[in-house]
Amino acid sequence: MRNVTSNMESRMTPFRPQPPYDWDALFALMKRAFASMEGRIDPPSSLHKMTAQDLATHQGEVWVIGKPTRACMVLTPKPHALHLGRLSVDPPWQGKGYAHILITHAESRARDLGLPALELQSRIELVENHAIFFALGFEQSGATTHEGFDNPTSLVFTKRL
Repeated sequence: MRNVTSNMESRMTPFRPQPPYDWDALFALMKRAFASMEGRIDPPSSLHKMTAQDLATHQGEVWVIGKPTRACMVLTPKPHALHLGRLSVDPPWQGKGYAHILITHAESRARDLGLPALELQSRIELVENHAIFFALGFEQSGATTHEGFDNPTSLVFTKRL
């Protein structure tokens, strides 16, 4: 039983992809995870402006779970918080705890970097995501408005550590 448990734990442990890595496959996972937003958010996701190469050369940290990858996130240190972006779980694996594992890992990284908080943004329309973030200890701390819009288009969530 120990061998099965160890194998399962290793499949759920976040790691940083190292070359050679299939960045195209990771980017495809993100697109699948964000596909449910199509037609729900305005303006469309900035994921449409990204490429797999953008992920490979990101100045922050990219973390993934699984081989093949089941979930990922992009972390970017800011002076006041560690920004958690592109939190993505491949649809067949959603609801199985991967987002929670990644967020817990992001908390650990923020502490390692001496940052007092995690921060993320979520589009106004994605109320089901907001509920998850509240349940994980985040508080709404602000709102942002995309260029060309009169009203906020995203909410900012912060979790103090």
